[in-house]
Amino acid sequence: MYDRFFQHFTGKVPLSADERALIQSFLSVKKIRKKQYLLQEGNVCTVVAFVDEGALRSYTNDSEGKEHILQFALEGWFISDLYSFLTGEVSSYTIEAIEDSELVLINQLAYQELLKRSPSYQAYMLQLITGAYIALQKRLTTTISLSPEERYQQLIGLYPNIVQRVSQRMVASYLGLTPETLSRIRRRLAHE
Repeated sequence: MYDRFFQHFTGKVPLSADERALIQSFLSVKKIRKKQYLLQEGNVCTVVAFVDEGALRSYTNDSEGKEHILQFALEGWFISDLYSFLTGEVSSYTIEAIEDSELVLINQLAYQELLKRSPSYQAYMLQLITGAYIALQKRLTTTISLSPEERYQQLIGLYPNIVQRVSQRMVASYLGLTPETLSRIRRRLAHE
């Protein structure tokens, strides 16, 4: 069950057998069904989840009830509300399974303990958090500087699996578009 997680880990940071055993002793596995929540808005995020199988999304609703998807997570990706997880403040986001999923979870106590006890874990988490920050900056820059068509083309270029596995409505929400606008973009691109 932990193979994909540790492949991801050792792809970034070397890991001794003793550290692997230590880290694995702090991990837990959770299966969630499609449409089941890992986190609901208004609760404190207590876990970081590695997606072993399946797909999840992180979203928020605005004051008019319109959904805004911030993140997708497929196999080999992490998902969490890092702000809530690291500060202990309530989350503004909901994390929901798009497909039946199997997750490897690191809870807050395990996270703190492993930071103290495992240099490899420290290095790994530094890379993950740095990567999350860089991805957030790239997403923000893309959202404010690219046209809707360019944002869609970038998404399908970088993450074709997302477009194949999630509904057009969800893709539109992620891109900040209406489903109708996304349909027009897709038709236009298909005719080129």
